[in-house]
Amino acid sequence: MRIALGVEYDGRPYSGWQSQADMCTVQDTLQAALTQIAGGPISVIAAGRTDTGVHALEQVVHFDSDASRPLSAWVRGANALLPDSIAVRWAHHVPDEFHARFSAHGRSYRYLLVNRPVRLATQSGKAGWFHAPLDLEAMRAAAQFLLGEHDFSAFRASQCQAKSPVKRLSQLDIRREGEMLVFDLAADAFLHHMVRNIVGCLVYVGKGKYPPEWLAGVLASRERRLAAPTFAPDGLYLRRILYEAKWGLPQEQD
Repeated sequence: MRIALGVEYDGRPYSGWQSQADMCTVQDTLQAALTQIAGGPISVIAAGRTDTGVHALEQVVHFDSDASRPLSAWVRGANALLPDSIAVRWAHHVPDEFHARFSAHGRSYRYLLVNRPVRLATQSGKAGWFHAPLDLEAMRAAAQFLLGEHDFSAFRASQCQAKSPVKRLSQLDIRREGEMLVFDLAADAFLHHMVRNIVGCLVYVGKGKYPPEWLAGVLASRERRLAAPTFAPDGLYLRRILYEAKWGLPQEQD
């Protein structure tokens, strides 16, 4: 029997999603709770990995188990065993051909950036921070150069394992809510550090270091060294994984 779960987590206590020897990760913590529910070893496969300090509003995973349990056990039972930083939002029976990663046709991320002169306290670890004023309209103009299908090598981490740097970015919206800038990005898939590298470049434009057209040149160069440094992970959230309706998974809109 194959089960899919929607999982929310605060990435601050963990060394990323992926299981690692002698490290505390989201995957290991979730598997330990599910193993107790199943009464036997459970191994989960996620739609995508997140780095140390990166959060998820809805990560999707799947696992196989012969244990006969109601769906509520995989939700309420697991949540009773999980730390406060991880919560299972929903559980759903799926066919054996469903795969959390390979069945997905889109992913979206959100980056929260507080733009004010003084550092964060209550939002520390949950949002990025930049001290100097940022020009929202310049950033929006720069963002337009990245929309569509491109080779995003200039925004790719050196350790990225993706087979191809070509991705289709369908959304890159930026809005201001008080002193918070909200970046919403959606694509068929993302490269390692792609969102944080894009945010870093947009901040360069917003503070006036470069004009919006600079970002088009960075993209065309395919050279990571020409882009801005990778921005902090604190404000990055895996927002949603998109699947075809045939799988019957919850697909919330915001």
